[in-house]
Amino acid sequence: MTDHKDDLHQYLRDARDALLWKLDGLSDQDVRRPLTPTGTNLLGLLKHVASVAVGYFGEVYDRPFPEPMPWIEDGGERNEDMYATADESREQIIGFWHRAWAHADATIAALPLDAAGRVPWWPPERGEITLHRLLCHMLEETARHTGHADVVRELIDGAVGRRANAGNLPQQDERWWADYRDHLEEIARTAR
Repeated sequence: MTDHKDDLHQYLRDARDALLWKLDGLSDQDVRRPLTPTGTNLLGLLKHVASVAVGYFGEVYDRPFPEPMPWIEDGGERNEDMYATADESREQIIGFWHRAWAHADATIAALPLDAAGRVPWWPPERGEITLHRLLCHMLEETARHTGHADVVRELIDGAVGRRANAGNLPQQDERWWADYRDHLEEIARTAR
């Protein structure tokens, strides 16, 4: 029989490792480039997910994170949790990522799945939460943003998948993929 907390924690670790991998091998400009109309960028996704982890695995369980997060404390008016400012380096954001997840992992290790917490930024009628529900929520949040990162990374250099050697797509050459895309484009153009 498997341990449910260990299962959830492992899936969360896998999703966050996949998100961090999306930065590998890219230039500083590429990890910052906004590639959607709403500014989605790889380094911002990393900063955002780490910030969310700090809030949920820290404040919700009265386990404060030991460093300030000015992009949240200043009211988040410029959406600064979604990008690295000009003064923030890639190394700083990645360092914050590791510290945030170490803090989250300590909370997960310390508490049972039925540990009750309170999410102060949720409506009061929904604010009570267990660690089990929080792990599910953070797994969904992390996987969702990792999916965003999948698309952004593919737009940058074509790299896809959960890890460098796990593309999760059929192994085909560029010509096959171009033909496949053209086929889908034709279907979209002619569909009723």
